[in-house]
Amino acid sequence: MSAPDQLLVVIDPVARRIDGESVRIAKDVLCAGAAAKICLPDGPEEFSRALARRGSRRPVVIGDDRALLRAAGLLHRARELADEALSLVPVGSGASVEVARSLGVPTGAVAAARAVLDGAAHHLDLLADDSDGVVLAGLRIPAGPAAAGTAAGAGQAGSVWHTCRSLVRTLVRPAPPAPTGVRTHRLRVEADGVLLSDLDEPVEDVRVRAADGAAEVTVHRGSGPGPVRTLAKVVTVSGADFRYRADTLVAGPVRRRTWTLRPKAWSLTLPGPRTAAE
Repeated sequence: MSAPDQLLVVIDPVARRIDGESVRIAKDVLCAGAAAKICLPDGPEEFSRALARRGSRRPVVIGDDRALLRAAGLLHRARELADEALSLVPVGSGASVEVARSLGVPTGAVAAARAVLDGAAHHLDLLADDSDGVVLAGLRIPAGPAAAGTAAGAGQAGSVWHTCRSLVRTLVRPAPPAPTGVRTHRLRVEADGVLLSDLDEPVEDVRVRAADGAAEVTVHRGSGPGPVRTLAKVVTVSGADFRYRADTLVAGPVRRRTWTLRPKAWSLTLPGPRTAAE
C-alpha cells in the first residue's frame, strides 16, 4: 500500500460526544479503504502530540471547524502546513461546520470520508497574521457593544450598591428599549499601504477573505455612499482595542494586526479524481 494510503485519523473529543454515530460511520469507511491509525485525544495537548507524531501518515481530522482550525494552526506554526494535504470529515451542527462547507468539504459522514479516500488535494490560499495565526476562509472585525461592568478601581461594596440600585429601577419601572442604532468603531484600515479608512471616520464592519490569489477587503463605513472594496496582499488594521473573528475563532483585543495573503499555502482534500491534483 502506498504512502498516501496511510492515514492518521484524529477524532476530536467534541465530535465523539455530540455525534458518535457519524464518527463511527466515518471511521468505518476510512478503515475499510485505507490503513488507518485511529487517535482519540482527550484535549488540545494530546491532539497536538498526535499530529506531531504522524510520521508519513496523511492527517485526517474528524470534527467541526474548530478541530480543522486547530490542526491547520498547529501545522502552520510547525511550518508543515504546506508539506501535505489536510483532510477533514466534518461532524457537528450546521453553524459549527460553516468553514468546512465554504471550502467545499462534504458535510455528510460517508461523502466526506469517501472524499478523503478518493478525492484530490486542492491548493488553497490563506491569510497569515503577525502573531503566527491563520485564517482559512474569512476574517471579520465587527463593531462590538461597549464594555460593561464597574471600573477597575471600584470596590466590592460599590459594585453591590450599583447592583441594588439597578434592581430597584427594574422593579419600579419597565426597562428602556434596547438601542437600535448601528454600532461603529474607529479603525485605521490599510490595504497594501493604501488607506481605506482612518480613525476620524466611523466603521461598522471590516471583512477580509482570501479569494483567487488576493485578499478581498470590504470596509462598511458608518457614513458615506457605500462600502469600500479592494484587493490586496497585505492588510493592516489598527485603532483602539478591537476584537476580530478569524473563521469561527474570536481573538483580541489588540490595537494592531497585519494579515498577509499566502497563495496556495496549504492543501485540503476535496471531492474529485485523485489524478486532478497530480
